[in-house]
Amino acid sequence: MDIHLASTTRPWLGSLNDTAVWTLDRNTVADDRGTYIRAGDGYVDPWTRDAALNSWGAASILRPDAARSTLLRVCETLPDGRRVIAQDQQWWDQVVWVLAARDLAVTTGDADLLRTVLDVGRASLAILDRERFRPRWGLYSGPALMQDGISGLPTPPATTDEPTSFVLDYPDAHEVMTLSTNVLYVAAHRCLAATARDLGEDAGDLDERADRLVHAVREHLGDGDTFGYLVHGTGPTAGTLEHHREAAGLALATVFDVAPEHARAAVLASIGRGPAGAVNVAPHFADRYSDDHPGRHNAICWPMVMGLTGLAAATVRDTDGVDQTFEDLRALVARSDGRFDEVHDAVNGAPSGGWQCGFHWDSEPNQTWSATSFLRLVHLGTLGLRTGLDAVRFDPLRPAAEEVVTASGIRFRGATIDLTIEAADRGALSIDGIDVDPANGVPGDTTGHHVVHVAVAA
Repeated sequence: MDIHLASTTRPWLGSLNDTAVWTLDRNTVADDRGTYIRAGDGYVDPWTRDAALNSWGAASILRPDAARSTLLRVCETLPDGRRVIAQDQQWWDQVVWVLAARDLAVTTGDADLLRTVLDVGRASLAILDRERFRPRWGLYSGPALMQDGISGLPTPPATTDEPTSFVLDYPDAHEVMTLSTNVLYVAAHRCLAATARDLGEDAGDLDERADRLVHAVREHLGDGDTFGYLVHGTGPTAGTLEHHREAAGLALATVFDVAPEHARAAVLASIGRGPAGAVNVAPHFADRYSDDHPGRHNAICWPMVMGLTGLAAATVRDTDGVDQTFEDLRALVARSDGRFDEVHDAVNGAPSGGWQCGFHWDSEPNQTWSATSFLRLVHLGTLGLRTGLDAVRFDPLRPAAEEVVTASGIRFRGATIDLTIEAADRGALSIDGIDVDPANGVPGDTTGHHVVHVAVAA
């Protein structure tokens, strides 16, 4: 059973939700190793970043078995027998796996997977600590979560001619210390600490290390009331802060409490926008790109990143920001003939892969993480689903006064939940017509069909 979404004031929200689920299912495929979630129509094998982002808050709720098999597929066993996150070239975004795998384990109540999260996460982090942590700054080196192409970095470490596309083909790119990557390390440390406690084990210094990393991000990447994009770690610009704004990093800093509470509105306001929506990195790297010639990973619209900015808005209860994200994504899907595509021009919204290495790239159709980023915003923002080992709780955004939001077919382990959300003068939660303490939610051992009503106060 799928989650069917409806709104009394936004009738298109349900159909957009259905399109996103269809996209996820289109890219849930099988081979001789089993079922897995691929990145999109133009891709075959999963890799860590996409597998994790597709699982987090979307496939973990809708297609947990496929999410589990995909996350395990992007792990490997070392010669010494340790199981780790796949040790591929794109090492800087490995830790996003920890976030997604814990989310899946908690959502499904899978104790075996929780054990795997801790063991794989610790072993992988030990490698990254040894090879990528830079004590001079207290930060981890590596390009940004979304910028694996050289069009996503300034000059230097990029060069104006861009002879090759992969970011690590440029030596100094190995040593940049980016906002999104370091925020994900904060989240990974905290996830591993929480997982250790869930398993009755000592979390060691994981919480303290997360706190130190937050301090280092604020010290070295802080830029007034917001954050810069990266600190150069080598070459003539070593120690220099780049003042461009990285949308994914700013959004994640808000979601994972790296941005101070008093500054979160300013952090979100600093995210760059074009007429079609939030852009990856703003402004253009002017020596190479412009509105007429946008870089593939620069000031251009990736729906996956736009969904993250919407989730950040939901985190601070900015309903206007969430609504803007939905409207932007709705318009981009319309420009793609009803598909969730990969990349869009930030000015006119047309599907466009942008420029890199002197040629214009395609925008892949039916891109999974474009769809799952929308679904994550629905699940964690609009519906406010908060899954835990003991229960699922509800912390939805307040609808407009005249709006009623419904979601039927929410599966939580052995239970199926139909949810109704309305604005009210007083917050309340009822299950099957009986008022209950919102802090309790629906217990994890609940079975059968249940009707949940949430009244959201101002």
